[in-house]
Amino acid sequence: MDYKKIKVEVIDGVAVITLSDPATMNAAGLDLAEELSHAFRSLAAGKIEARAIVLTGEGRGFCSGANLSGGGAAGRELDVDGKPDAGRALETVYNPLVSLMRDTPLPFVTAVNGAAAGIGCSLGLLGDIIVAGESAYFLQAFRRIGLVPDGGSTYLLPRLIGKARAMEMALLGERLPAKTALDWGLINRCVPDDQLMATTMELAKALATGPWALGSIRKLIWESLDAEWADQLHAERMAQKAAGRTEDSREGVVAFLQKRPAAFTGR
Repeated sequence: MDYKKIKVEVIDGVAVITLSDPATMNAAGLDLAEELSHAFRSLAAGKIEARAIVLTGEGRGFCSGANLSGGGAAGRELDVDGKPDAGRALETVYNPLVSLMRDTPLPFVTAVNGAAAGIGCSLGLLGDIIVAGESAYFLQAFRRIGLVPDGGSTYLLPRLIGKARAMEMALLGERLPAKTALDWGLINRCVPDDQLMATTMELAKALATGPWALGSIRKLIWESLDAEWADQLHAERMAQKAAGRTEDSREGVVAFLQKRPAAFTGR
């Protein structure tokens, strides 16, 4: 696919996906969302060879939310009754996208620069590890246009920061600075802006040189958000069985016994 709204580059085993529509602060119109879906599908299928993913934004913002002028979740498509259906694009484009990102088999880091607003907030929070520049902020902007949070925000926020803070973000629609987001446990790192990509790539390369089991680890933790205790124990048991049969597991044991760093290949 010839991407026009995103860029994809593989660096040392890390697929760096850059939202690239700086004129709109990388607003997530339908075209950008479809390209992002294609990139994540290609990575999951091995058509783009990588062992970890980084998602970031070009220019002064990560993602300013839906592109209201160019179509998006807030678009006024008409339902069968002739009335607006602002949720149709969620069902057809955005919900499949965020599910695809959550379920990617590769460890996934987001590097949030500037604004992460609306659905851009959700995209930033879908990383397994979230790094933000000091000037970054997270914003549930939906109340400003009379809509409700989407992109999985009402699922993610209460689980990440609790009901009280999730309510505050969604009901008041105020900017949450990166430093506060770190204090609240919403993100993993808050770094000077000029160190954002260096820090992110250091983390991503550590993931890209890790064992096959990292994909199973991220899957287990994401799925634990909805799992019962007994079901989660069984999921761990089955994942351990699969991990124990990999070349990386054998290499890890040998390296441990030989007192040397393991050389994982992702197999």
